[in-house]
Amino acid sequence: MAGKKLIIDADPGIGDAVTIALALSDPELDVIAVTATGGTTSGEQSFRNLQTVVSLLDPGRWPRLGWSSAPRVTVQERPEQTGILQEDRLHGLGDCDLIQAIPHAPMDSAKLMVDLVRDNPGEITLLTLGPLTNVELAVDRHPEFLQQLQSLVCFGGSWSGTGNATAAAEFNIYADPESARQVLTSMSTKTLVPFDVGAQFGLTFDQYDALEVDTFSRLGQFLCKSLPFALRESRNQLGRESLQLPEVVGLAAITCSRLFERQSLHIDVEVAGELTRGMTLFDRRGLVRRHPNIEVLTKVDAVGVRDYVTRLVRAADTA
Repeated sequence: MAGKKLIIDADPGIGDAVTIALALSDPELDVIAVTATGGTTSGEQSFRNLQTVVSLLDPGRWPRLGWSSAPRVTVQERPEQTGILQEDRLHGLGDCDLIQAIPHAPMDSAKLMVDLVRDNPGEITLLTLGPLTNVELAVDRHPEFLQQLQSLVCFGGSWSGTGNATAAAEFNIYADPESARQVLTSMSTKTLVPFDVGAQFGLTFDQYDALEVDTFSRLGQFLCKSLPFALRESRNQLGRESLQLPEVVGLAAITCSRLFERQSLHIDVEVAGELTRGMTLFDRRGLVRRHPNIEVLTKVDAVGVRDYVTRLVRAADTA
């Protein structure tokens, strides 16, 4: 039986790349496309990274790849103040050799999304792991785009009000707050996985060892080239003995919904504030006139997410 149809829009990054690798290894998912966007890397670098991940995993059914020419988004504050491991710190995908060749005529990410959703109305879940630029572009191309998705799951924003790009804003929203505002306030079925909720999940060196990654499986080979590198960088650059993997929680929101607590709330995004641009604002006052427009995940069972990752790694080893 075919799995749940999934498109992943991302700006990898090791966290995004690990999430995509796990999704490609989940037999209950049918990843029909992975699309590049600009964010922590440029759109072009994101595309190269996506090509690399898919090639290393070599799934039975390859997803289609979406191209982006968007630039990398820079954060004015110093990277060590933001807690973001930047592209130049992670050198792409850790110890993976990146594919440099680019197809002669790659398809634009937003156009690919629109074409797939038009062909499969009501069947596709879209998971965004980067800025929401491509989603807004897809809506501009096809106004019914969001309504024709089965669901939209966005990793971004902050539930607590504390950001990682600035004091108030999470990076994915900060990178393109205008697009985020248009998408997140739209009347459509969507779920937000805030960064600080996702950050409840991560791996220590011991927990990585406990995965017992098999270097003979394709998933295992990729994880061995990415996670130990990222763990070392997290310790050396950020002084942490663990690696936060909040993007994986975005995938778990689709595959393991029972692991979450959630609230239906009204959300908006600050686009004009000098100090708060990109901040996600949740109206928690319970006013009748402010109808909920999004489902927000507020708590995650991190042990359950780790069990999910372990199952996928062990299953890949067996295969």
